[in-house]
Amino acid sequence: MIFENTRAFAQQLDSQDSLHKYRDEFYFPKVNDKQVIYFTGNSLGLQPKRTKAYIDEIMDDWANLAVEGHFYAEKPWWDYQERFANPLSTIVGAKPTEVTVMNTLTVNLHLLMVSFYRPTTSRFKIICEEKAFPSDQYMFQSQVDFHGLKPEEVIVEVKRRDGEHNIRTEDVIAKINEVGDELALVLIGGVNYYTGQVFDMETITAAGHKVGAYVGWDLAHAAGNVKLELHNWNVDFAAWCSYKYMNSGPGNASGCFVHEKHHNNPELPRFAGWWGHNKERRFKMEPNFDPIQGADGWQISNLPVLSLAPYLASVEMFAEIGMEVLIEKRDRITAYLAFILGEIDKEVDSSFEIITPLNPAERASQLSVFLHGEGRSLFDYLMKNGVITDWREPNVIRLAPVPLYCSFEDMYNFGQILKRGILEK
Repeated sequence: MIFENTRAFAQQLDSQDSLHKYRDEFYFPKVNDKQVIYFTGNSLGLQPKRTKAYIDEIMDDWANLAVEGHFYAEKPWWDYQERFANPLSTIVGAKPTEVTVMNTLTVNLHLLMVSFYRPTTSRFKIICEEKAFPSDQYMFQSQVDFHGLKPEEVIVEVKRRDGEHNIRTEDVIAKINEVGDELALVLIGGVNYYTGQVFDMETITAAGHKVGAYVGWDLAHAAGNVKLELHNWNVDFAAWCSYKYMNSGPGNASGCFVHEKHHNNPELPRFAGWWGHNKERRFKMEPNFDPIQGADGWQISNLPVLSLAPYLASVEMFAEIGMEVLIEKRDRITAYLAFILGEIDKEVDSSFEIITPLNPAERASQLSVFLHGEGRSLFDYLMKNGVITDWREPNVIRLAPVPLYCSFEDMYNFGQILKRGILEK
């Protein structure tokens, strides 16, 4: 499609957008009494209006049923998480028995590493990407310390080539093959939080398995954003947060995936708790752990249904829409945003360098942009003028045009505000 940097053209794209009506399903903050242009859904998604009803339902059941709500609420609390199995499995490309919801993201990654990072004297190394999200880096270091090993001898980072912003798939494969028989685990972010690069998860997973390692993925920036086929890719495990592209609220519950090939392996350790115990015998208070068959067997504690309620509201919205429709708009609106940046670049002295891959197969709903010739003052201008975006040192802004609630006219308006912010300084 040939784009145009005009309001009329942006409005035309909105009129053709089957998802445009969902914009009204969300609450938008306001700046200067105007609805903001919201580019930080890769950090915290907007609140769906339907969320309140899901929370109120639990509050009413708690008020009217108290403890009996576990069994007699309209959505009984004791199996509340089972309502996620079908919609979540569709979002991440899994079987319903391979997904569950519990805890928060880094907690779940730690728990999954109990099962899938089992270092021996000969096989003990972990491969991750350079500049992984800090929480992952801290997790790796503390896990290695826990096993009495030295992080500098265990953690192997795949680095970017000099002068490049993204990591090449062939370099990941080469590093896996180089570490070879010493490799215990590959654990990488499916989408790099800083650059927005989408990794070739299928190819990397196959390479890790070929040398005998487990392969897991941190899908914080991928779930609800990119096409995933975790079961078919033979991924061992994965976890993701729900508050970015799936709009479940700040710090909310995490989803987990454990491939079915591991479900019946009695030699695979896990930290156990009573909510992962055989559901039919859970309240018999038996002394020996009998795990539920499936990812639910990795649950530990009674689940916080008040936190799960907003997530359920979200996954049911995703089920209405379908990932294919979301991805189609995602690709178009991200391409339009890139076009707008290019057009504004021609009209100002500064220059913009998009460090997210240009290949649509290697990017999703994020463009990370170097603002050459500009500094923090431009970011501050954007924020004061109703563009909610994200600043990363030294001079990068991350822009996430989330297809559920961002419009093409937002992209046009952003370009005009960006231009004014540069010309008026």
